[in-house]
Amino acid sequence: MPATIEDLAARLAALEDKEAIRTLKSRYLRACDLKLVEQVRDCFLPTGVRIAFQNFPEFTDRDAFVAIYEQMACQGGVYDLHHATNSEIDLTGPDEAKGLWSLNFRTILTGPRQIVRLVVEYEDIYRRQDGRWWIAETVSRVTSMLTEQIGEDGSVTVLVLAEPPAG
Repeated sequence: MPATIEDLAARLAALEDKEAIRTLKSRYLRACDLKLVEQVRDCFLPTGVRIAFQNFPEFTDRDAFVAIYEQMACQGGVYDLHHATNSEIDLTGPDEAKGLWSLNFRTILTGPRQIVRLVVEYEDIYRRQDGRWWIAETVSRVTSMLTEQIGEDGSVTVLVLAEPPAG
């Protein structure tokens, strides 16, 4: 049986919603890397958010989360790189979706001369409110890590290899 205009419109709307969510997640990660504090804040639902990253306190207020992000990441000598892949986005209702992401994270810390690499799995919930998608909940779990110490002579010492932090 051929698809109806209504079927096609629904399929197109679902594709547009999923792409808007992918764009939201990309905007958030890019804002984190570029230290764009207000853009980071603007990715999260204004009220009723849950941010639960492994080995961090859980946040239910986006401003409290952004304050910690700013304190930790927006300092001289901290260079971050977030690359999210393997997205799975499921629309669970007209204004809600869930997403799974794999994250390759790297931070260069020039003060202590360290490079930290993490592999992280995200489980997100997104909500459409006021005509746009927001991150309503994000939970992360570290699956592996590598921490390297860079000596003054350029030598590299591995401090942690493939052991996620306790949590």
